[in-house]
Amino acid sequence: MPEQGTDRRHTRRRFLTTTGVAGTALLAGCVGGDDDGDDNTGDSDTDDGDTGDSDTGDGDTTEDTTTTVEWVLNPAEENIEPTVQYAPLFEYLESEADIELDTIRAASYSGTVQQLRRAGDGDEVYADVSPGAVAQIPDEIDVTGVRVAFGSDKYFSLITTTTDSGIEELADLEGETVATAGQTSVSGSLFPLLMMSNAGLDIGNAPVGSPNDFEVRQSDHFTARQQLVEEDNIAAAGTGAFSTAPHVPQEQFDEMSDDFAEISSEYDGAGEREPQLNLLAVSEPIPRAPIVSNAAWGGELKDEIRELMINAPDEAFQHESQAAIAEELGIDPSVLDKDEEELTDSEQADVNLIEDHELWFSGVEPATPEDYEPISTLGNELGLNFADL
Repeated sequence: MPEQGTDRRHTRRRFLTTTGVAGTALLAGCVGGDDDGDDNTGDSDTDDGDTGDSDTGDGDTTEDTTTTVEWVLNPAEENIEPTVQYAPLFEYLESEADIELDTIRAASYSGTVQQLRRAGDGDEVYADVSPGAVAQIPDEIDVTGVRVAFGSDKYFSLITTTTDSGIEELADLEGETVATAGQTSVSGSLFPLLMMSNAGLDIGNAPVGSPNDFEVRQSDHFTARQQLVEEDNIAAAGTGAFSTAPHVPQEQFDEMSDDFAEISSEYDGAGEREPQLNLLAVSEPIPRAPIVSNAAWGGELKDEIRELMINAPDEAFQHESQAAIAEELGIDPSVLDKDEEELTDSEQADVNLIEDHELWFSGVEPATPEDYEPISTLGNELGLNFADL
């Protein structure tokens, strides 16, 4: 990423509580059974997650009339601190609009959905969500736009295995254990299930229940990949391509999916990381995840924030430098000055973590619920009622 100078823009953003490297708050009422990353909080009826204090519809304000807007952060990978990753965009919004962002890191995809379900009149909430949320809570949200990654508004789901697993095709997964992301993850759960079903495996009533021909272990995209690499009893992993494509050689994508090679933003970096994984399946292109707001909130400020995102300059999606990211993560920036062959395994892991905290999308483009109809079609193919998830 390009340098933007050493003077960082001042930000008024405050965090609800400090936890982890950048100080985020786990979404109250959505932790429950999700401490391990499982998406099993859909029935939570606690009220602790309600944070709107105003009954006027104008939002909380500080003494300088700055309006406080909540931003719920969707957890995709356990190792990513989203407030670090999203810092450029948040700083841009706060510098251009008279707002202060309170960030809330949800404990699960369903936790993000629950926060949006609870938001009513007087609440001002933006959120980044899984594509499935558009089908899950269409009446509770307005779609702000689709996040675009370096020209592509589509992404992919992959099923991968280790090079020594003996698994050569999806049919070989019968009787095995497959690591996946959370229950409602489109790329990390729903599409992997569809691909395995199309390969002749009996998925039972998954993801709500258990498959008949194999077992599923749910967590998040990062943990699923980690379990595949580290645990012998995990035969494959279903994840978004952003998690596993860096471990799959490009030629495997060339052989399996013309779409991936042509439009995936992950293709250029495919195969650059160790250990190598083998590709078992690639999904059809999936609409990238949207940014949404709660539908009960109306007014000029909501529209202003939306327009700021859609018309944002490139710099709004770029960190000052990788060194700045390293400092935010508590990593010695000097590791970035070393040649790859000079890095220890631990230092290489630090470099990977720094790279993974660069903001994964490069713009926001206008979108509507109709753009996410393929997700509803996916649900129908799996026999799902999204409202029940």
